[in-house]
Amino acid sequence: MFKNKKILVTGGNGMIGQELVALLLDRGAIVTVADISDRTTLLDVEYKKVDLRYFDQCIDVCKGKDYIFNLVGIKGSPKMCAEQPADFMVPMLQFNTNMMEAAIKSGVKWYLYTSSVGVYHPAEVFKEDDVWKTFPSPNDRFAGWAKRIGELQAESYFIQHGVKNISIVRPANVYGNHDNFDPRNAMVIPSLIRKGYEEDMLEVWGDGSAIRDFIHARDVALGMIHAVENKITEPINLGSGDGIAIKEIAEVISRRFGKKIKWLIDKPTGDARRVFDMTKANSYGFEPTISIKDGIEETIEWFLKNKENVDKRFNAFNG
Repeated sequence: MFKNKKILVTGGNGMIGQELVALLLDRGAIVTVADISDRTTLLDVEYKKVDLRYFDQCIDVCKGKDYIFNLVGIKGSPKMCAEQPADFMVPMLQFNTNMMEAAIKSGVKWYLYTSSVGVYHPAEVFKEDDVWKTFPSPNDRFAGWAKRIGELQAESYFIQHGVKNISIVRPANVYGNHDNFDPRNAMVIPSLIRKGYEEDMLEVWGDGSAIRDFIHARDVALGMIHAVENKITEPINLGSGDGIAIKEIAEVISRRFGKKIKWLIDKPTGDARRVFDMTKANSYGFEPTISIKDGIEETIEWFLKNKENVDKRFNAFNG
């Protein structure tokens, strides 16, 4: 399907983007990566440094493309989301709106929109059809609504123009190679990996009982390709569907580095359980391929091999 096809991946320098680009190249695609950051990938792709907040740049980068995978987004800690909500919401609305409109005007064969877990209201199990019965979590209110508006934009094309060439995926908690290991705002797995490497003891917030749904970035990329190949037009979750206790993740990392765990039980644990319902994705034939243990081990090895470059990027960002 993708052999010799011209494919654009926005946000291609990111964790999922680099996995996706590698998979598309394996399938014989001609890939263009569009990103606002300096090029970090060594893959054989065309690279365009663009600012997707501007519609003219979106139109330019979409020209002549057969398929577009829009992965661009902004990640940050809950603290950053609470204190700098405009820095999250406004650019994401611009990215989403401009890219989808530019893709439709350019006549692409298929477009993939990356939504997020942020669209969901807190629940033990996240089901795709429940989104519009609720509001996003207060902790994800701004980013969650921005992603929801992108989903509504796709639906508006379906209704007004009969456009049926947009896939929407909602990834769970993603981890893997090329993750963000910045100690200020890294997510659970990369944060614990850095602590396991650098500190005398592995400090973990809460008691470890909270259950979360994690998926490796490569599996997310496979799920994206699967959605496009199978022309799936309803939103689908991309997660494990099982969930794993934070305690189990911490134990895998502590064993790898030979560090004891210190549970900070005075710190918040969060919701007891947050897991994706994978019924829809499974019905379309998608199943994750990487176990959490294997995925964490691979991520640790990648971090150890690339720590110098990871730290260079961190130090450059912090001046």
